[in-house]
Formats: sequence, structure tokens, C-alpha cells
Amino acid sequence: MSNLRRNPGTPFSTDAFEGLRINTPAVERRAATIPTRRSLKKEWQAAWLCNAVRCIDLTTLAGDDTEARVARLCAKARQPIAPDIAEALGVTGLTTGAVCVYPTMVRAAVRALGNSGIRVASVATGFPAGLMPLPLRLAEIRYAVDEGASEIDIVISRGLALRGEWAALYDEICAMREACGPARMKAILATGELKTFDNVARASHVAMQAGADWIKTSTGKEAANATLPVSLVMLRCIRDFAAGTGIKVGFKPAGGLRTAKDALNWQVLMREELGPDWLRPDLFRIGASSLLGDIERQLHHHVTGRYAATHRLAIA
Repeated sequence: MSNLRRNPGTPFSTDAFEGLRINTPAVERRAATIPTRRSLKKEWQAAWLCNAVRCIDLTTLAGDDTEARVARLCAKARQPIAPDIAEALGVTGLTTGAVCVYPTMVRAAVRALGNSGIRVASVATGFPAGLMPLPLRLAEIRYAVDEGASEIDIVISRGLALRGEWAALYDEICAMREACGPARMKAILATGELKTFDNVARASHVAMQAGADWIKTSTGKEAANATLPVSLVMLRCIRDFAAGTGIKVGFKPAGGLRTAKDALNWQVLMREELGPDWLRPDLFRIGASSLLGDIERQLHHHVTGRYAATHRLAIA
């Protein structure tokens, strides 16, 4: 997919966040302006929505997942937009960035995607809570990679973050990064459980120092998932890390992004904070299951002038 340099990590240091205090009102004011900063209409809006599609990690993480469901998900990932709509938009061949499944479903996803070039991401490390002994979490990573996953979404130990045990958290994430081998690693911070923006910023820096290729907001299972304010805090950390090391780390909001407007807002935030170079699948992903349906509906309206009935849109 990309020749982007992987994040090799850096030695642990508290210099980037020692004494850090996030100005919460300022963050919230800035985030509140994002939906109004760019008015995207017609062809521009359609182009941004198509870009959102190529950045989606199309996801199924349900207790009743089956190989048949995963196969349907993969078929949707291969053809996320109806062929006639894609042709009218000039985006034939458009696919999602990846599919994201549980480790036991990785092999089915790899088989269904074949040589499409779509990556298979797997959650691991006792997702979503991460409350398993570290050796078992590492074994789950290795299992998913052996099954064919090319990306691993790990969850951090929220307890270590809440207790301020940053060196211990760094060591755990380093071990996870090593277990990933050639697979790229996304570090899920579960920001809704970290309580403060200060903790979110510190966890972001620690995950990047430990070699995370992306940092991700949420599992999608918390009470509070991706928000524009928490995303802003994480993006500022990514910007600072890139400025200090020359290493570009990606970002993945997940949980609660359901509408085409959400997809536009998060892309505007990415462009405003990190620039257009980050608006590509190797540096930006959206974790979603229902978002694609609304994007397809909006693109259908752009091409035909009317909204398609929900039952006419192929679903995963």
C-alpha cells in the first residue's frame, strides 16, 4: 500500500509531556470551529467523501461474527460504492483501506480479499479491555499475524495510564510492537477511559515512543468514543512527535462516526492540524461499520439528485 517509513520508536522519555497541562476550554473552542471552517459543496464534497471511503477500516467486531459475515464485509470492502455511481464519479477500483476483524476471523478475511490489495487488520491484546496477562496478549498478536493480519490494533493498559506508570506502559507497548513483526501497529488509547486530556496526550506520546504506527482513539466499546476535542489533542501530539523526530505517525478515530458529515469533519480536522499529506490511507483511517452506508447514500444523491432507499444499498 505504501512505502511510508514505519515508526521505529524512540527511547522512553518524559520530556515531551512532563508538566504537560492541556487547556481544556481552548481545545473545546477550537474543536467547535471545525465543522464551520470549510464549506464543501458538490464536486469537492464528493471527492472528500471518496477519500474517506479509501481511508475506512470496515469493521465487524461482534460476538456473533461468522465467516459468512466476514465474507460479506470483504465483498463490500472490495466494492464499497455501487459500480454505476463509482463510474459516474470516476473512482472505479475504489476500495476501503482495510477490513478489521477478530483474530479468529483473520484467515476468512484474507481468503475473501484474495489479491485485492486490501489490508486485513485484527484487534488483539484482549480487546476491548486488555485485561489479560501480558504473555497472553502477546501470543494473541502473534496468532493474528500468523493467520495473515497485516495490521494489528492493540489496546493499551488503561490502568497503567491512570496510575501514571508511563515507563511500564512504554515497555508493554514495545513488547507488543515486537510481537507484531512486519504487521503495522495501531495503539488504541481508549480515550473515554483515560479521564483527562492530559492523560490522552501523555498516552499518545508514550505509544508513539514505543513504535505505534498509528494512534487510535477508541475501541468503539467505551461509553465515550471519538470526539473532535480528543482527536485534536492527539493530532497535536502527532505533530509534535513528527517535528521532533521526523517520523510521521498515523491517526485513527473510531467509535461513533456514523454520518458523511462526520467523515468530512474529521478530514477537515486532519488537514487543518497536519496538512493534506496526512489525508491518505497509510496515515489516516476511520474505524467504522455503519459510516459507509451514509457516505454511499450521499454520493448516490450527488450523482442522481435523489437519495437511494436504504434497502437498495448493498450492506456488509
